[in-house]
Amino acid sequence: MPKISIIVPVYKAENVLAKCVDSVLAQDFSDWELLLVDDGSPDGSGALCDDYAGQDDRVRVFHKTNGGVSSARNLGMAEAAGDYILFIDADDWIEPNACGTLLKALEGAGADSAGCAHWNIQPDGRKWSEPGALPAGVYDAPAIRKGIVDRLLGQRLGRPGEVLNGFIWRFLFSRSIIAENELRFAGAYLEDELFLMEYFCLAKRLAMVDAPLYYYLQNPASVTRNYLPDYMDTFRRFLAAKEAVAERYGLEGDDPQWRQSTCWAGLLIAIGNEFAPGNPASPAEKRRRVEGFTLEPGMAAAIRDLTPRGLGRNKQLVAALVRRRWFGLLSLLYAVKNRR
Repeated sequence: MPKISIIVPVYKAENVLAKCVDSVLAQDFSDWELLLVDDGSPDGSGALCDDYAGQDDRVRVFHKTNGGVSSARNLGMAEAAGDYILFIDADDWIEPNACGTLLKALEGAGADSAGCAHWNIQPDGRKWSEPGALPAGVYDAPAIRKGIVDRLLGQRLGRPGEVLNGFIWRFLFSRSIIAENELRFAGAYLEDELFLMEYFCLAKRLAMVDAPLYYYLQNPASVTRNYLPDYMDTFRRFLAAKEAVAERYGLEGDDPQWRQSTCWAGLLIAIGNEFAPGNPASPAEKRRRVEGFTLEPGMAAAIRDLTPRGLGRNKQLVAALVRRRWFGLLSLLYAVKNRR
């Protein structure tokens, strides 16, 4: 049994997968297995996965029909044999000492989980580091709940870098916690946030290191940057699932306005998504849909009961226009922005 199972969902990754896998093969810690889950990729990714498996018997490949990143990760977790699980996206890569550093911090602290900082990488090569979910140190269950769970629950508004992102690939997870509690991913968007919330409701001890050990390629073609025609349906399912997690783990009292904060964050994303250049709808239809979003019960309650503070300038302006119901001006501003 390996110490660490590394899970990589693979879909249309023929041009980027080599850098990801090579970074795993270059680890200075050798007790790992790599699970490449080919999610019905139509390009040469599947064959590339098989080539790597033929070169190193620590690499295992699973081919499946396309079902999305959540189903690929779930298959990887079901097949994993390691004590701990690390996720990597196929277009990202890790430092040579990533596995060893995280495992050493975890075992040294008697923890069940470990986390790190990461590098943000632009396609043109520019990069900057982003701190981990918490500063370096060791955290017990109450501190994990306050520093991670509560922030994921309700602190969803703020400037970039202030809101805790649901990046699962910054953590080394306990496979026993995942298996014993039957934790799974669901959906193709916002799935990381829910998984992290539930996992860290169960984790007892977390070791954090300051070193950026993961390279996150900010891909302009990723799902989070293009128009999503079913975004609001996705958000509604996400909110229902989040409510279920909050009830299951008794989180309701941690932040009385967590729904309003979550709905505001979702609404701002929905508005940006609706006015995205890739949306083929007419300007009038976009405006009508945005007005409809604001009338949904959860969104209407958020607009009525919570005034967003501390947002970036653009989002602060959007929130102010929404509260005044100046949707014509909002549409005009997005039209100008898209022309630029």
